[in-house]
Amino acid sequence: MHYVEAPQSYDGNLVRLYAASLFLAGGITGCPDWQQEMVEALRQTPLILFNPRRSQFLPHEDAAKEQITWEHTYLRKAAAISFWFPKETLCPIVLYELGAWSMTEKQLFIGVHPEYQRKQDVQIQTSLARPDIHLVASLEELAQEIVAWAAGL
Repeated sequence: MHYVEAPQSYDGNLVRLYAASLFLAGGITGCPDWQQEMVEALRQTPLILFNPRRSQFLPHEDAAKEQITWEHTYLRKAAAISFWFPKETLCPIVLYELGAWSMTEKQLFIGVHPEYQRKQDVQIQTSLARPDIHLVASLEELAQEIVAWAAGL
């Protein structure tokens, strides 16, 4: 596994060493650091992980623009996107990203905590846009789906 955390850049030269890349989309503010759990669960995979959650966010005048631009860039660079909807926040930007990416053929993995407030919306919208996607209810199940996908690369 190779790890890239915002705002680090990645030029793509590691593609020869790693089979594919995965963007970790999901709550960042007001929820547990689920991304680190996912990184640990995927440590033995041949993936390049793009994590938008910074270990240290330093606010400055252009911080929001820098973060949004980084996410925009690496969502497009990633071969696949995993989405996690935690119970602690609505994740409006993640909902927006899921809506946008569900209209493409990009490989998607979606996990929704059983107590997520908009769980039904995610389930129904996903079933309409991408009936091929199986939603899971835990980080462990989400990691298992990603590991199985990575093993087939």
